[in-house]
Amino acid sequence: MLAHQIENGAPYDLFLSATQGFVRDLARAGRLLPDTVRPYATGRLGLWSAGGGVRKLDDLLRPEVRHVAIANPRHAPYGLAAEQMLRKLGLWDKLQDKLVLGENVRQAFEFARTGNADAVITSWTLLVDKGGVLLPDTGHAPIRQSGGVVRGAANERAARAFLDFLAGPEGQRLLGRFGLFPPAR
Repeated sequence: MLAHQIENGAPYDLFLSATQGFVRDLARAGRLLPDTVRPYATGRLGLWSAGGGVRKLDDLLRPEVRHVAIANPRHAPYGLAAEQMLRKLGLWDKLQDKLVLGENVRQAFEFARTGNADAVITSWTLLVDKGGVLLPDTGHAPIRQSGGVVRGAANERAARAFLDFLAGPEGQRLLGRFGLFPPAR
C-alpha cells in the first residue's frame, strides 16, 4: 500500500519495506534515489501459540490445533516465506484446512493472540519477547528488508542519515534487539 502511495506522489521521505521487490520497483520507476537503495535487515519467521504448547512445525498437525494463522502469501513477504517453508517440509498441503490468512503479519498474530487461531507463523519481531520459537532461516527465500530515500523528500538529509543509522553498527544492534538480523548478502 505504501509503495502504491509513493508511486502516486505521497510526500514520504523514506520507504522501508520487508519486500525488497517493492523497493527495487520504486527505484526503477525513479521514485527513490538510486544511491540510497539498500537492504538494512533480514527478517525471520517465528512460531507462537498462546499456551506455548506449539513448539515445532510438526505440532501444527496435531488434531487439537484447529487453526494456524499466517500472513497472506499473495502479498505479504512473511506469508510467502511461511508457505515456502511449509511446502519444503511437506506440511503445506496437510495444513490447508487449518490455515487462516491475515492481511499482514500483525493481523495473523492477532488471530492467535485472541484465540481465533491456535498458533501463528509470523515475523519474529512480533514474537521475540513473547516466548515464541525462532524458526530456521532455511526453507524459504531470505526476507530482505530494504529501503531508500524518496525522490523529492522534504527531509532528504534526515532520511539519508536515518537509513545510514539503520545500516550502521548501532542501528543493527537496535534492530537485533527487536528481532531483525543483519542484511542477507
